[in-house]
Amino acid sequence: MIHLLLVALGGAIGASLRHLSGTFFLRTFGPGFPYGTLFVNVAGSLAMGLFIGWLVRRTGGSSQELRLFVATGLLGGFTTFSAFSLDFATLWEDGRLTIALGYAAASVALSLAAIFAGLWLARAALA
Repeated sequence: MIHLLLVALGGAIGASLRHLSGTFFLRTFGPGFPYGTLFVNVAGSLAMGLFIGWLVRRTGGSSQELRLFVATGLLGGFTTFSAFSLDFATLWEDGRLTIALGYAAASVALSLAAIFAGLWLARAALA
């Protein structure tokens, strides 16, 4: 139960930071380009790399509670793209280059296809 609470608390903080970031970029640059989304995806991926690198070096990766709070909760709530980036980096660093590239291509292509499918289904249901 403590693990769920750690993820929930981190997620609430991360989602709040995402909202604040999005609001800042929208007010600063306007709605012409999704600067807020780009920012949280890049910043979240950088933060994930820094955090996991630090965690492994500092604790040998043994602090499950800290990883759940920061990586799964906070950064997951801030951007799920950071989790995708970590998965890709893990596959790449394990020497599984073809699988890493396939995973990236499938993630982008299937996610884009899924958003359009969801939009189509919603529009069809509401028509």
